[in-house]
Amino acid sequence: MMRKTAAWPLAWIYAVLIVYASLYPFDNWRVQGISPWAFLSAPLPKYWTGFDVLSNVLGYAPLGFLLALALHRTRRHWPGIWLATLAAACLSLSMESLQMFLPVRVPSNVDAALNVAGALMGAVTARALEWVGLIERWSRFRDRWFVMDAGGALALLVVWPMALLFPAPVAFGMGQVLERVEAALANGLQESPLLEWMPLREVELQPLLPVSEMLCVAIGLLLPCLVAFSVLRQRYQRFVTAFLVLFLGVAASALSAALTYGPSHAWGWVSIEVAVGLVLAMGGMLALAFAPARACLVLALVALVWQLSLLNNASADAYFALTLQTWEQGRFIRFHGLIQWLGWLWPYAALLYLVRRLSFTESKS
Repeated sequence: MMRKTAAWPLAWIYAVLIVYASLYPFDNWRVQGISPWAFLSAPLPKYWTGFDVLSNVLGYAPLGFLLALALHRTRRHWPGIWLATLAAACLSLSMESLQMFLPVRVPSNVDAALNVAGALMGAVTARALEWVGLIERWSRFRDRWFVMDAGGALALLVVWPMALLFPAPVAFGMGQVLERVEAALANGLQESPLLEWMPLREVELQPLLPVSEMLCVAIGLLLPCLVAFSVLRQRYQRFVTAFLVLFLGVAASALSAALTYGPSHAWGWVSIEVAVGLVLAMGGMLALAFAPARACLVLALVALVWQLSLLNNASADAYFALTLQTWEQGRFIRFHGLIQWLGWLWPYAALLYLVRRLSFTESKS
C-alpha cells in the first residue's frame, strides 16, 4: 500500500533550495564556447579547503536521505538507495553544467563527486535507520499522532522555523514582499514601454500601527498551530504541539537576531508590541485547542489572508532595509540564499495548502 509521507514535499523543497544556491545570483549569463560538460574531464583543482569538502558533502546528504526515505515509505520494493543517489547525481551534474554559463560560479568535477557521495551517505543513513527500526517507530508515532493525509502539513511545520531565520520587519510576519516585487518590476522594466503600464499606488505605504503589529505577531504564531491542530488526532497532542511551536518560534527569532545584529542583541526584537502579540497567541492556542479540525483550517485561512493584507499594505522601515542589505551583500550571502525564499514564500505555500485541504474536505462531505 502506498503511504502518505512528508518526505516527498520536503525532498522537493530541498531540491529547489539546491537549485537556488547553486545558481545564485542568476546574473550575467554568458556562453563560453565550450561544452557544458567540459568540467568532467578537466584537471583536478589545485586548491581546496576542508570547508569546500564538507559543504559539498553535507549539502546533498539531506536530499539523499529524504529521497531514500520517501521511496522506502511509498515504494518499499524499489532500490531506494541507488535511485536516490542517481537522482541527486543528475541534479548535481545539471547544476555544475549550468554554472559554466555563470561568471561568478566555477563548476568542478570534484564538487560533483562530493555531491554524489553526500547523497549516497544520506541515502545509506536512511536505510540504516530503517534497519535498526527507527523508521518504523516514526511510522507508528505518526499514525498515533497524525491523520493519514498529514504530509503537507508536516512539511510546512518542518520548514517554518527555518523560514523564521530570514529577517522579517515584524516578528513572525513572513510574506511581506509587495515593496520588493514592485521595485524588482520597476528595475526590470527600465527603458521599456511596458513601464508605463505598471500600476502605481496612489498612496505611499505607511508603517504598521502598533495594534496591527500585535495582530501580525499573534497570527504568525497561531498559523503553524492551526495547521498542526487540523491534522492531530488527540486534544492533549495539541497542547504539546502549541508549546513546541511557541518554543521553536521564539528560539528561531532569537537566533535570527543574533546572526543579524550580534549575540548581544538576540532578544532586541522583543518589543512591547511583540510581547502583547505573544500573550494573544498563547491565549488563542489554548482556546483553539478545543476547536474542530475543519474550523482550524478555516480560521487559519482567514487569519493568513488578514496577516498578508496587513503586512503588504505597510512599508518596512529604513533600518530594516539596511538589515536586508547586510544579509544580501555581506557575510550571510550563502546562508541568506538558502532561506530567503522560505521566509518570503512560506505563507503563500501555506495558503495553497489550506485552500487545497479545505476543497478536499468539502468534496468529501
